[in-house]
Amino acid sequence: MTRGLVIGKFYPPHRGHKFLIDTAAAHVDHLDVIVCSRPKENPPAALRAKWLKEIHPDIHVIRRKDPGGHDGDSRFWADYTREILGTAPDIVFTSERYGDDFARYLGCRHICVDLDRTTFQISGTQVRENPRKYWEFLDPCVRAFYAARVCVVGAESTGTTTLTKDLAEHYETVWVPEYGRTYTERLHQAGVNTFVYHWRTDEFVHIARQQQVDEDRLARDANRIFFCDTDALATAIWHQRYVGTWSDEVAEIADRRRYDLYLLTNCEIPFEQDGVRDGERIRQWMTQRFTEELTKRGLPWVLVKGSREERLTGAIQEIEKRIVLR
Repeated sequence: MTRGLVIGKFYPPHRGHKFLIDTAAAHVDHLDVIVCSRPKENPPAALRAKWLKEIHPDIHVIRRKDPGGHDGDSRFWADYTREILGTAPDIVFTSERYGDDFARYLGCRHICVDLDRTTFQISGTQVRENPRKYWEFLDPCVRAFYAARVCVVGAESTGTTTLTKDLAEHYETVWVPEYGRTYTERLHQAGVNTFVYHWRTDEFVHIARQQQVDEDRLARDANRIFFCDTDALATAIWHQRYVGTWSDEVAEIADRRRYDLYLLTNCEIPFEQDGVRDGERIRQWMTQRFTEELTKRGLPWVLVKGSREERLTGAIQEIEKRIVLR
Protein backbone atom coordinates (compact mmCIF):
# COMPACT_ATOMS: atom_id res chain seq x y z
CA MET A 1 0.00 0.00 0.00
CA THR A 2 1.36 3.39 -1.00
CA ARG A 3 1.14 6.00 1.76
CA GLY A 4 1.11 9.71 1.06
CA LEU A 5 1.34 12.83 3.21
CA VAL A 6 0.14 16.41 3.04
CA ILE A 7 0.98 18.70 5.97
CA GLY A 8 -0.01 22.29 6.65
CA LYS A 9 -2.10 24.72 8.68
CA PHE A 10 -5.03 24.86 6.27
CA TYR A 11 -5.84 28.19 7.86
CA PRO A 12 -8.50 28.01 6.54
CA PRO A 13 -9.01 25.26 3.92
CA HIS A 14 -9.55 26.68 0.44
CA ARG A 15 -9.69 25.43 -3.14
CA GLY A 16 -5.91 25.49 -3.44
CA HIS A 17 -5.68 23.06 -0.54
CA LYS A 18 -8.44 20.96 -2.06
CA PHE A 19 -6.55 20.73 -5.35
CA LEU A 20 -3.39 19.65 -3.50
CA ILE A 21 -5.19 17.01 -1.43
CA ASP A 22 -7.23 15.67 -4.35
CA THR A 23 -4.05 15.37 -6.42
CA ALA A 24 -2.27 13.56 -3.60
CA ALA A 25 -5.18 11.19 -2.97
CA ALA A 26 -5.22 10.20 -6.63
CA HIS A 27 -1.58 9.06 -6.41
CA VAL A 28 -1.68 6.90 -3.26
CA ASP A 29 -3.67 4.18 -1.55
CA HIS A 30 -3.72 5.96 1.82
CA LEU A 31 -3.33 9.68 2.46
CA ASP A 32 -2.54 11.27 5.82
CA VAL A 33 -3.23 14.98 6.18
CA ILE A 34 -1.64 16.62 9.22
CA VAL A 35 -3.24 19.85 10.43
CA CYS A 36 -0.82 21.92 12.50
CA SER A 37 -2.30 24.06 15.25
CA ARG A 38 -1.19 27.07 17.23
CA PRO A 39 -2.95 28.82 20.13
CA LYS A 40 -5.53 31.56 19.50
CA GLU A 41 -6.05 30.68 15.85
CA ASN A 42 -9.51 31.47 14.52
CA PRO A 43 -10.90 29.26 13.08
CA PRO A 44 -9.26 26.79 15.49
CA ALA A 45 -7.45 23.71 14.23
CA ALA A 46 -10.12 21.32 15.52
CA LEU A 47 -12.68 23.02 13.28
CA ARG A 48 -10.29 23.12 10.31
CA ALA A 49 -9.65 19.39 10.69
CA LYS A 50 -13.38 18.76 10.82
CA TRP A 51 -13.87 20.74 7.60
CA LEU A 52 -11.12 18.80 5.82
CA LYS A 53 -12.71 15.51 6.83
CA GLU A 54 -16.03 16.69 5.43
CA ILE A 55 -14.51 17.95 2.18
CA HIS A 56 -12.34 14.82 1.80
CA PRO A 57 -14.15 11.92 3.55
CA ASP A 58 -11.66 9.30 2.31
CA ILE A 59 -8.50 10.79 3.81
CA HIS A 60 -7.06 10.38 7.30
CA VAL A 61 -6.89 13.72 9.11
CA ILE A 62 -4.50 14.16 12.04
CA ARG A 63 -4.37 17.28 14.21
CA ARG A 64 -1.12 18.07 16.00
CA LYS A 65 0.40 21.02 17.82
CA ASP A 66 2.90 23.20 15.99
CA PRO A 67 5.78 23.42 18.52
CA GLY A 68 6.75 26.82 17.13
CA GLY A 69 10.23 28.18 16.44
CA HIS A 70 10.97 25.73 13.63
CA ASP A 71 9.64 27.48 10.54
CA GLY A 72 11.84 26.56 7.57
CA ASP A 73 13.61 23.77 9.48
CA SER A 74 12.87 20.80 7.21
CA ARG A 75 14.96 18.38 9.26
CA PHE A 76 12.93 19.14 12.40
CA TRP A 77 9.62 18.74 10.56
CA ALA A 78 10.76 15.46 9.02
CA ASP A 79 11.61 14.08 12.47
CA TYR A 80 8.35 15.43 13.90
CA THR A 81 6.38 13.87 11.05
CA ARG A 82 7.94 10.44 11.69
CA GLU A 83 7.02 10.82 15.35
CA ILE A 84 3.40 11.63 14.44
CA LEU A 85 2.99 8.88 11.83
CA GLY A 86 5.25 6.26 13.39
CA THR A 87 6.98 5.93 10.03
CA ALA A 88 7.84 7.91 6.93
CA PRO A 89 5.38 8.21 4.02
CA ASP A 90 6.22 6.93 0.56
CA ILE A 91 5.40 10.26 -1.05
CA VAL A 92 5.02 13.76 0.39
CA PHE A 93 2.96 16.30 -1.56
CA THR A 94 3.52 20.04 -1.19
CA SER A 95 3.06 23.25 -3.08
CA GLU A 96 6.12 24.75 -1.39
CA ARG A 97 9.77 25.25 -2.25
CA TYR A 98 10.82 23.49 0.94
CA GLY A 99 9.21 20.27 -0.34
CA ASP A 100 12.40 18.78 -1.80
CA ASP A 101 14.38 19.20 1.44
CA PHE A 102 11.49 17.97 3.55
CA ALA A 103 11.16 14.82 1.43
CA ARG A 104 14.91 14.23 1.44
CA TYR A 105 15.03 14.28 5.26
CA LEU A 106 11.99 11.98 5.33
CA GLY A 107 13.69 9.65 2.87
CA CYS A 108 10.75 9.62 0.46
CA ARG A 109 9.62 11.00 -2.91
CA HIS A 110 8.32 14.53 -3.30
CA ILE A 111 5.61 15.53 -5.75
CA CYS A 112 5.25 19.29 -6.08
CA VAL A 113 1.73 20.42 -6.97
CA ASP A 114 1.10 23.83 -8.55
CA LEU A 115 4.09 25.58 -6.98
CA ASP A 116 3.30 28.90 -8.69
CA ARG A 117 -0.42 28.76 -7.73
CA THR A 118 -1.52 29.04 -11.35
CA THR A 119 -4.53 26.75 -10.89
CA PHE A 120 -5.91 28.51 -7.82
CA GLN A 121 -4.40 31.91 -7.08
CA ILE A 122 -5.32 32.02 -3.41
CA SER A 123 -3.72 31.78 0.04
CA GLY A 124 -4.96 31.31 3.57
CA THR A 125 -3.72 34.81 4.44
CA GLN A 126 -5.88 36.34 1.72
CA VAL A 127 -8.94 34.46 2.94
CA ARG A 128 -8.42 35.47 6.56
CA GLU A 129 -7.99 39.13 5.61
CA ASN A 130 -11.16 39.26 3.50
CA PRO A 131 -12.98 35.91 3.29
CA ARG A 132 -16.00 37.25 1.39
CA LYS A 133 -13.80 38.65 -1.36
CA TYR A 134 -12.55 35.11 -2.08
CA TRP A 135 -15.92 33.40 -1.59
CA GLU A 136 -15.61 31.23 -4.71
CA PHE A 137 -12.49 29.58 -3.25
CA LEU A 138 -14.31 28.26 -0.17
CA ASP A 139 -16.38 25.12 0.35
CA PRO A 140 -19.85 25.41 1.93
CA CYS A 141 -18.72 24.35 5.42
CA VAL A 142 -16.06 27.08 5.43
CA ARG A 143 -18.45 29.64 3.98
CA ALA A 144 -20.83 29.02 6.86
CA PHE A 145 -18.11 30.16 9.27
CA TYR A 146 -17.27 33.35 7.38
CA ALA A 147 -20.75 34.40 6.22
CA ALA A 148 -21.93 37.69 7.72
CA ARG A 149 -24.92 37.12 9.99
CA VAL A 150 -27.61 39.76 10.43
CA CYS A 151 -30.39 39.08 12.93
CA VAL A 152 -33.77 40.81 12.72
CA VAL A 153 -35.60 40.98 16.05
CA GLY A 154 -38.68 42.73 17.34
CA ALA A 155 -42.05 42.38 18.99
CA GLU A 156 -44.92 40.54 17.32
CA SER A 157 -46.39 42.02 14.16
CA THR A 158 -43.64 44.61 13.74
CA GLY A 159 -42.46 43.41 10.33
CA THR A 160 -39.48 41.26 11.29
CA THR A 161 -40.25 38.47 8.83
CA THR A 162 -41.08 40.91 6.04
CA LEU A 163 -37.79 42.77 6.50
CA THR A 164 -35.82 39.51 6.74
CA LYS A 165 -37.27 38.25 3.46
CA ASP A 166 -36.80 41.61 1.72
CA LEU A 167 -33.13 41.75 2.74
CA ALA A 168 -32.50 38.18 1.62
CA GLU A 169 -34.05 38.97 -1.75
CA HIS A 170 -31.99 42.15 -2.12
CA TYR A 171 -28.71 40.34 -1.36
CA GLU A 172 -29.74 37.21 -3.29
CA THR A 173 -29.12 34.98 -0.30
CA VAL A 174 -30.89 32.75 2.21
CA TRP A 175 -32.84 33.61 5.34
CA VAL A 176 -33.62 31.60 8.47
CA PRO A 177 -37.29 31.35 9.54
CA GLU A 178 -38.37 31.70 13.17
CA TYR A 179 -38.49 28.20 14.61
CA GLY A 180 -40.46 29.36 17.65
CA ARG A 181 -43.36 30.28 15.42
CA THR A 182 -43.23 26.88 13.73
CA TYR A 183 -43.27 25.24 17.16
CA THR A 184 -46.26 27.34 18.25
CA GLU A 185 -48.18 26.61 15.05
CA ARG A 186 -47.69 22.88 15.62
CA LEU A 187 -49.21 23.24 19.07
CA HIS A 188 -52.20 25.03 17.55
CA GLN A 189 -52.58 22.31 14.95
CA ALA A 190 -52.58 19.75 17.76
CA GLY A 191 -55.49 21.57 19.38
CA VAL A 192 -53.49 23.39 22.08
CA ASN A 193 -54.68 26.88 23.05
CA THR A 194 -51.33 28.62 23.43
CA PHE A 195 -52.96 31.71 24.92
CA VAL A 196 -53.58 29.76 28.15
CA TYR A 197 -50.84 27.17 27.67
CA HIS A 198 -48.36 26.67 30.53
CA TRP A 199 -45.03 26.96 28.78
CA ARG A 200 -42.02 25.11 30.18
CA THR A 201 -38.38 26.16 30.25
CA ASP A 202 -37.27 23.02 28.41
CA GLU A 203 -39.44 24.06 25.44
CA PHE A 204 -37.63 27.38 25.18
CA VAL A 205 -34.26 25.63 25.47
CA HIS A 206 -35.29 23.37 22.60
CA ILE A 207 -36.49 26.32 20.51
CA ALA A 208 -33.26 28.26 21.09
CA ARG A 209 -31.07 25.29 20.16
CA GLN A 210 -33.10 24.38 17.09
CA GLN A 211 -33.00 27.99 15.89
CA GLN A 212 -29.20 27.81 15.88
CA VAL A 213 -29.20 24.40 14.20
CA ASP A 214 -31.38 25.76 11.40
CA GLU A 215 -29.17 28.83 11.14
CA ASP A 216 -25.95 26.83 10.82
CA ARG A 217 -27.51 24.57 8.20
CA LEU A 218 -28.68 27.43 6.01
CA ALA A 219 -25.44 29.38 6.49
CA ARG A 220 -23.77 26.94 4.09
CA ASP A 221 -25.92 28.32 1.27
CA ALA A 222 -25.28 31.97 2.10
CA ASN A 223 -24.13 34.42 -0.53
CA ARG A 224 -21.57 36.13 1.72
CA ILE A 225 -24.35 37.33 4.04
CA PHE A 226 -27.60 35.88 5.33
CA PHE A 227 -30.46 36.95 7.54
CA CYS A 228 -32.04 35.43 10.64
CA ASP A 229 -35.65 36.04 11.63
CA THR A 230 -35.01 36.09 15.43
CA ASP A 231 -32.40 34.37 17.61
CA ALA A 232 -31.91 32.72 21.01
CA LEU A 233 -31.79 36.09 22.77
CA ALA A 234 -35.33 36.74 21.55
CA THR A 235 -36.26 33.29 22.85
CA ALA A 236 -34.91 34.29 26.29
CA ILE A 237 -37.12 37.39 26.26
CA TRP A 238 -40.14 35.29 25.27
CA HIS A 239 -39.31 32.93 28.15
CA GLN A 240 -39.50 35.90 30.49
CA ARG A 241 -42.85 36.84 28.98
CA TYR A 242 -44.49 33.42 29.24
CA VAL A 243 -42.77 31.76 32.22
CA GLY A 244 -42.37 34.95 34.22
CA THR A 245 -38.64 34.61 34.91
CA TRP A 246 -35.38 35.08 33.05
CA SER A 247 -33.79 31.81 31.91
CA ASP A 248 -30.02 31.68 32.36
CA GLU A 249 -29.97 28.44 30.37
CA VAL A 250 -31.60 30.01 27.32
CA ALA A 251 -29.47 33.15 27.72
CA GLU A 252 -26.33 30.98 27.79
CA ILE A 253 -27.33 29.50 24.43
CA ALA A 254 -27.75 33.04 23.10
CA ASP A 255 -24.32 34.06 24.40
CA ARG A 256 -22.63 31.37 22.28
CA ARG A 257 -23.66 33.10 19.07
CA ARG A 258 -22.50 36.45 17.68
CA TYR A 259 -24.03 38.45 14.86
CA ASP A 260 -22.47 41.16 12.76
CA LEU A 261 -25.57 43.31 13.22
CA TYR A 262 -28.98 43.28 14.88
CA LEU A 263 -31.91 45.10 13.29
CA LEU A 264 -34.65 45.91 15.81
CA THR A 265 -38.03 46.62 14.21
CA ASN A 266 -40.01 49.40 15.84
CA CYS A 267 -43.62 48.80 16.93
CA GLU A 268 -45.34 51.76 15.26
CA ILE A 269 -47.02 49.77 12.47
CA PRO A 270 -50.61 48.48 12.97
CA PHE A 271 -50.94 45.18 14.80
CA GLU A 272 -52.37 42.23 12.87
CA GLN A 273 -53.71 39.22 14.76
CA ASP A 274 -53.18 35.97 12.85
CA GLY A 275 -54.56 33.60 15.47
CA VAL A 276 -51.13 32.77 16.92
CA ARG A 277 -49.75 36.10 18.11
CA ASP A 278 -49.89 36.96 21.79
CA GLY A 279 -51.32 40.46 21.42
CA GLU A 280 -50.69 44.13 20.81
CA ARG A 281 -50.58 45.03 24.49
CA ILE A 282 -47.04 43.74 25.01
CA ARG A 283 -45.40 45.13 21.88
CA GLN A 284 -44.01 48.23 23.58
CA TRP A 285 -42.72 46.13 26.48
CA MET A 286 -41.03 43.70 24.08
CA THR A 287 -39.41 46.51 22.11
CA GLN A 288 -38.09 48.01 25.34
CA ARG A 289 -36.72 44.64 26.50
CA PHE A 290 -34.88 44.15 23.22
CA THR A 291 -33.43 47.64 23.54
CA GLU A 292 -32.28 46.93 27.10
CA GLU A 293 -30.71 43.54 26.37
CA LEU A 294 -28.97 44.54 23.13
CA THR A 295 -27.54 47.63 24.82
CA LYS A 296 -26.53 45.85 28.04
CA ARG A 297 -24.67 43.18 26.11
CA GLY A 298 -22.84 45.70 23.93
CA LEU A 299 -24.17 44.14 20.73
CA PRO A 300 -24.18 46.02 17.41
CA TRP A 301 -27.78 47.05 16.73
CA VAL A 302 -29.91 49.69 15.11
CA LEU A 303 -33.61 50.53 15.28
CA VAL A 304 -35.46 50.44 11.95
CA LYS A 305 -38.82 52.12 11.47
CA GLY A 306 -41.11 53.67 8.91
CA SER A 307 -42.72 52.10 5.86
CA ARG A 308 -41.64 48.78 4.40
CA GLU A 309 -39.53 50.57 1.80
CA GLU A 310 -38.01 52.93 4.38
CA ARG A 311 -37.07 50.04 6.64
CA LEU A 312 -35.42 48.12 3.81
CA THR A 313 -33.50 51.18 2.62
CA GLY A 314 -32.36 52.04 6.14
CA ALA A 315 -31.30 48.47 6.87
CA ILE A 316 -29.28 48.23 3.66
CA GLN A 317 -27.52 51.49 4.46
CA GLU A 318 -26.52 50.19 7.90
CA ILE A 319 -25.32 46.88 6.50
CA GLU A 320 -23.21 48.53 3.80
CA LYS A 321 -21.72 50.85 6.39
CA ARG A 322 -20.83 48.17 8.93
CA ILE A 323 -20.11 44.94 7.00
CA VAL A 324 -17.51 44.25 4.31
CA LEU A 325 -19.05 41.95 1.71
CA ARG A 326 -16.57 42.16 -1.19
